[in-house]
Amino acid sequence: MKRLILLIITIWQQQLKIYASAAIIGAAIGIFILAPSYDYINSREQNADPLSSMEYAIYQVQEILTGKITQNNLVLFYAEIGAMLGLLSLGIYKTLHKRLVRLDSLQSELGKDLPSIVRQGEGTLLEFKSSLRWDYQEQRINRALEGVVLKTLAGFFNSHLGGTLLIGVADDGDIIGLEKDYQTLKKPGQDGFEQSLMTAISANLGADLCHFVHVLFHVVDGKDVCRIIVSPANRPVFLNQGNAPKFYVRTGGGTRDLNIQEALDFVQGRFRHGK
Repeated sequence: MKRLILLIITIWQQQLKIYASAAIIGAAIGIFILAPSYDYINSREQNADPLSSMEYAIYQVQEILTGKITQNNLVLFYAEIGAMLGLLSLGIYKTLHKRLVRLDSLQSELGKDLPSIVRQGEGTLLEFKSSLRWDYQEQRINRALEGVVLKTLAGFFNSHLGGTLLIGVADDGDIIGLEKDYQTLKKPGQDGFEQSLMTAISANLGADLCHFVHVLFHVVDGKDVCRIIVSPANRPVFLNQGNAPKFYVRTGGGTRDLNIQEALDFVQGRFRHGK
């Protein structure tokens, strides 16, 4: 629990620095641009200042820097307005940027056909799983397999680029299908499979992550394959295993959990700018 709290504090500190920087930049814009602009427009309306707009702006900046500016210029007011605009602009930019990146990545991924994806083989951005809960070795339902799938998804969520998980494909690329998994569901078929998958994600990783997941089904030689396209999450994702939160990342063609120092370093780099 202490480790988790330490990670959360680190994330908050990084986020605070970003928003503080946006507020300071906005305040500077308010002081050095908005306030002089207001004074210039006011003086021109009164025909009280023959200076050009550029000359007036330079003059006002000099007055501010030398401390000669008066309260009548409403500097503090414009600093506050600028700070609020800076924070608002940051929020809008982060939201739009994330959505555009996710849409571009998703569009690129959707353009690929399943056979070409399988031929790539497993790697940092791609992994195969034979099933969600059916154990082919023991020929029975094995709920622990869901944890293996969730571990892979957590690694993709925490990565910079996300990734794709294919369920119904063996490690060697052989298409197995989902028929055995379907038989374990209360509602056999694609809809029941997707519902079970999203429920597992929501319960074990976080309901807010569901919109970072896109589930598609392909039919190859009469066999269903589930294709899960995972976009990078906007927060660190932990998976509780044995009442202990684990932080997973993709390394090469696998997924591994990080120790506390590795997790701290990774979080600072990955989520420092809300990436």
